[in-house]
Amino acid sequence: MAREQMHYDVVIIGAGPAGLAAACRLRQLDNNLSVCLLEKGADVGAHILSGAVFEPRALNELFPDWKNQGAPLETAVSAEDWQFLSSATNSLQIPNGLLPGLLHNNNNYIISLGRLCQWLAEKAAELGVDIFPGFAASQVLYRDDGSVGGVITGDMGRAADGSEKPEFVEGIELHGKYTLFCEGARGHLGKELIAHFNLDQGKDPQHYAIGIKEIWRVPAAQHKEGLVMHSLGWPLSETNTSGGGFLYHLNDTQIAVGLITDLCYDNPHLSPFDEFQRYKHHPKIAQYLQGGERLGYGARAIVKGGIQSQPQMFFAGGLLLGDDAGTLNFAKIKGSHTAMKSGMIAAEILAPALAAGRANDSLSEFETAYKNSWAYEELYEQRNVGPAQQKFGSQLGSVYAFIDMTLRGKLPWTLRNSKADHTQLKLASESKKIDYPKPDNKLSFDKLSSVYLSNTNHAENQPCHLQLKDPNIPVAINLPKFDEPAQRYCPAGVYEIVANENGDKRLQINSQNCVHCKTCDIKDPTQNIQWVTPEGGGGPNYSAM
Repeated sequence: MAREQMHYDVVIIGAGPAGLAAACRLRQLDNNLSVCLLEKGADVGAHILSGAVFEPRALNELFPDWKNQGAPLETAVSAEDWQFLSSATNSLQIPNGLLPGLLHNNNNYIISLGRLCQWLAEKAAELGVDIFPGFAASQVLYRDDGSVGGVITGDMGRAADGSEKPEFVEGIELHGKYTLFCEGARGHLGKELIAHFNLDQGKDPQHYAIGIKEIWRVPAAQHKEGLVMHSLGWPLSETNTSGGGFLYHLNDTQIAVGLITDLCYDNPHLSPFDEFQRYKHHPKIAQYLQGGERLGYGARAIVKGGIQSQPQMFFAGGLLLGDDAGTLNFAKIKGSHTAMKSGMIAAEILAPALAAGRANDSLSEFETAYKNSWAYEELYEQRNVGPAQQKFGSQLGSVYAFIDMTLRGKLPWTLRNSKADHTQLKLASESKKIDYPKPDNKLSFDKLSSVYLSNTNHAENQPCHLQLKDPNIPVAINLPKFDEPAQRYCPAGVYEIVANENGDKRLQINSQNCVHCKTCDIKDPTQNIQWVTPEGGGGPNYSAM
C-alpha cells in the first residue's frame, strides 16, 4: 500500500537555529509559501545542547525587535576570564588585552539555546509554519530524476526484530519542492547526501569535538552573573589533546560548565567524560561549584573542520545548512549565529526561486550568496585555527592559532587537515593507560547518574538505532587493537564489553542510554557503527540546557 503523503513548498529537517531561521525568513518573505519543519525530539529544544554564549548578529537581522518580543536573552556577558591551566592545581590568567578581538564577548549573551529555539519555534508558528515535533526524518525521498523530493518519517511501533507491534503506524512521505537539511553535527541524512552527491569532493574530511556540559545551581556567594570563563591546558594537555573548558554564570545562581575534547585524539584509553570529571576538580573551577547542586547533563558532537571541510551545500532538490554543513566558527566556540545566517540566506534564495516556478533543481546561486556573507567571512578568517592544532599539537598549535587570529586570518596560506578523526588512534599497546579517579559524588559523578539527568528515554522494544555493519569487528578488531574505545569515547555508557560464563566476549549496546551525541559514528576506528534515528520523540530531553 502507498504511504500517506503530505506536500509542501519547503520541507525543513531539524528545529535548531538553522532550520528555524530558514522557516521564519521564508514566511517573512512570502506568507503564501507552505513550509513544514520536522523535529525528532519530543519537543522543540529537547535535543538542543550548546554552551552557550550567543552572538545576536543574525537574530538582529531576523527579528530586529527581539527584545520587545521577549526573546530569552536575559544574561548579558559582563566579565571575561581566560585561564591557562598548567597543572591539576596551578593556572595562569591570560590578560584580556592580549586576546584576539574575535575571542571577546562584548554585546553577547549567556543563554539556553534550547529556550531560544523554543521561542523561535513560537515565532515560526505565528508566521504560519507547520511544526511537527516527535517525528524523525529517517529516509531521503529521491525522485525519478535523481533529485531530492523530500523525506520519509520513521515508522512508529516497530519491535526490535522489525515486526509490527499492535500500535504500529507507518511513516509518511513529506514531499517538498525543496528540502533543507538542518540536522546538526553529523546529521545521518546529511552524511548520506554528502556521499550520494559526492558533495565533499576535493574537501578535507570533516572534523569534530565532543562537548560535555552540566548545569549547576551554586551558593549565591560563588555566583557572578554574566561572567564568562574559558580555559586551555589541563587536563587535556597531559595527553597532548586539543580542546578546552568553559564555565558560564547564568541568572538564578546557575552555572553552565563543560569541557570540549577534540576527537582527533590518539590515545584509545582516553575518556572525554572522565576528563571532564577531572576538570571540575581544578581549583579554578571547583571554587564556583563546590557546595552546589548538579541539575542537568548532556553531550553532543561539535563540528569544527571549517571551510576546508565544508561540503558543497547545494544539490538537486535541496540544501545542507548549519552544522549539517559545518558552519560553526570553532575559534569563537560559537555556531548558532552562523547557522541562523545560513538558514536566512537559504530562504532568501528559495523565495524568488519558488516565485519563478522552480522546483527540485540545484540552487547553485546559494554558494555565491553564502560566500558573500559575513558568516563565510568569519569562517575564512579562522580557517587555520583547527588545522594548526592538529598539525603542530595542542600547545604549539594554540600559539600559531593565537597569532593567526590576531591577524584575522590574513596570512597568505590555508592549512589542511586530511586525516579523519577516526584514523588517529594509536594501538592500545603503544599508548599510556590513564588511571581516572573514582567520582566523589560532589564534583565528579559516574556516567549512569549523569545520563539520568539528561532525561533520556527511548521506547522499549524498538529496533536498535546504533547499527553495526559487522557485529564481529568490535571483538575481533577493535578490542585487541584499541581495547574497544567505544567503552570510553561514549559519554553515556552505551557500549560495554561483556563476557559469558565461557569467557566469550561481545559488545553490548545499551541503546536506551544514548544521548544522540553521534561520537560513536565519528570516532569508531573501523567506522563500523552507524547512528540512525530511533523512533521519533526518543532520546534526551534537555529542556533548558
